[in-house]
Amino acid sequence: MKVDKFEDVLAWQKAKDLTLIIYRSFKDVKDFSLKDQIQRASVSIMNNIAEGFERQSNKEFRYFLFVAKGSCAEVRSMLHLAKELQLIDSKDSENMMDLSIEISKMLSGFIKAL
Repeated sequence: MKVDKFEDVLAWQKAKDLTLIIYRSFKDVKDFSLKDQIQRASVSIMNNIAEGFERQSNKEFRYFLFVAKGSCAEVRSMLHLAKELQLIDSKDSENMMDLSIEISKMLSGFIKAL
């Protein structure tokens, strides 16, 4: 399958799914600082994939994929905190964690391919 636009990138699709799950899972969380930060970090994953793709340069795309990978780690770090503070369900936390790890691995593969 030829990738003509960033919406075709599987890692972007999964990052969008993760972002939607995070927004839904954290909608009732009263710790607004943590909620805002994890939401922004998840959006950063998908936006950096999109921005890098549109740069039309493998070097720049790789840079933005590294930034997206860093945002994946930030999401996972905050998921650990939210879980331990019992702000979100443990099972939901694990699902989001697994998806974040999957995205991070996809980004690593993409980076190596470029």
